[in-house]
Amino acid sequence: MNAHAHAPVSIAVAQLNLTVGDLVGNADRIIAALDEARAAGAQLMLTPELALSGYPPEDLLLRADFYRACAREVGRIAAAAQGVTVVLGHPVEDRGERYNAASVLRDGAVLARYHKSLLPNYEVFDEERYFEAGGTACVFECAGVRFGINICADVWERGPAEAARAAGAQVLLALNASPYHMNKQAQRLEVLRTRVAETGLAVLYCNMVGGQDELVFDGASFALDARGALGLQLGSFVERVAIVAYAAGAWSGGEQVAARTLEAEVYEALRVGVRDYLAKNRFPGAIIGMSGGIDSALTLAIAVDALGADKVRAVMMPSPYTAQMSLDDSRDMVARLGVRYDEIAIEPAMQVFAGLLAEQFAGLPADTTEENLQARIRGMLLMALSNKTGAIVLTTGNKSEMATGYATLYGDMAGGFAVLKDLYKTFVFRLSNWRNTVSPVIPQNIIDRPPSAELKPDQKDQDSLPPYDLLDAIIQAYMERDESPRDIVAAGFPEGEVRRVVGMLKRNEYKRRQAPVGIRVTQRGFGRDWRYPITSRYQDEF
Repeated sequence: MNAHAHAPVSIAVAQLNLTVGDLVGNADRIIAALDEARAAGAQLMLTPELALSGYPPEDLLLRADFYRACAREVGRIAAAAQGVTVVLGHPVEDRGERYNAASVLRDGAVLARYHKSLLPNYEVFDEERYFEAGGTACVFECAGVRFGINICADVWERGPAEAARAAGAQVLLALNASPYHMNKQAQRLEVLRTRVAETGLAVLYCNMVGGQDELVFDGASFALDARGALGLQLGSFVERVAIVAYAAGAWSGGEQVAARTLEAEVYEALRVGVRDYLAKNRFPGAIIGMSGGIDSALTLAIAVDALGADKVRAVMMPSPYTAQMSLDDSRDMVARLGVRYDEIAIEPAMQVFAGLLAEQFAGLPADTTEENLQARIRGMLLMALSNKTGAIVLTTGNKSEMATGYATLYGDMAGGFAVLKDLYKTFVFRLSNWRNTVSPVIPQNIIDRPPSAELKPDQKDQDSLPPYDLLDAIIQAYMERDESPRDIVAAGFPEGEVRRVVGMLKRNEYKRRQAPVGIRVTQRGFGRDWRYPITSRYQDEF
């Protein structure tokens, strides 16, 4: 070791918002972070997992030209790493094998390279499809301290961290693209404290931030000392290049941001998810179909907070069954938010369709067909406005509806991005109440009145569904925790309701496959981590 071995090492944590496939743009952002780190006196900078490519690149990783383009940008970042050591996450192809890698760059050279050892193939992760597993520890020295590298899933089991320690590491650097779900940060801290206890290594954990399709990354990067105490805690859902110093097993100078409440955290996840989906896909704005109900109200509030009132348009499409209070409440809310608001009555279109179908429907009683027609007329109008303006339609359906099929294909499911797709109805109420504590944008009447689709006289959701607290608990047990119906009944839920809910959930897989992508905020959403067959005759045991 050199004479400065005991002097603190200044390390920059680059908690960055990166875009999948924007290799030049991502490299520019990383180089800008490097310039910021150098100006702050950092000797070392840590980036997130696959920072260069963005995460997850999915089948871009099967293209040889993608790796060649990545290699060019790795060279550019290495050339920019003058006087600062950079640990860069990126995909690499080496002699025909593909790896999720971290390269140690300095003064134009690649000093060392680590290949991710444990490839997750659960929840939203699919890495065994793309990568080979590495098997060798990587330890490098910077300013007299020996740093080991792990990548994301590597730290969730004991082997890779212990291998780094055995290779001489004093500090473990963990590069992460760890997507958000409720209570995820508490899990990360628990797991990393276990690694610290096993190895005696201090840990620096750098996580990505920002929205990518249905995933949203919360950042919340942190450092633990050799005793497991926090020495750095960055805020969630914000880009940040932060400096922390390490010496003799301890961290110093690191900021510590207090955790948000669960409601604040989930709301911010949804806000960032909407903001980044529209920005990264270059949509000029959003259109929301208002109903006077709580789902469209919360969706509108999130959209305005994400995009600004000037980029959001609300459209109310009343039918003869729309209550006056629905109109009044919608008008009240858009006035509070200052968004463009239009009303388009759909009764004329309902009459046209009734006339067109009169001969076909002769002698048949009215049923949900006529109700669904109303939803499809509304969907058609919203999509016409979307086509004409380029703005994307944000759908308003929640997880309870997606589970049970309480939504109309090509009707209220028509649109480009489903903001509340992974939010149970009970949590929609909870989040709406929380948002009103920040500023009262949702009229209280919308929150207090019983939910209704308003597709026929005096309709209530509970005419067709169990009470939402019961419904959501059954869905959560069956869908998120994989509990059997028999176990759910044994836990005290009425067997009839369990049979009913599980039956609805199974029957409506075909609808969910056609639903727009939406933001994942629970441990299991109806998206990348829910892969059930549409055609299936499997019967659960009761």
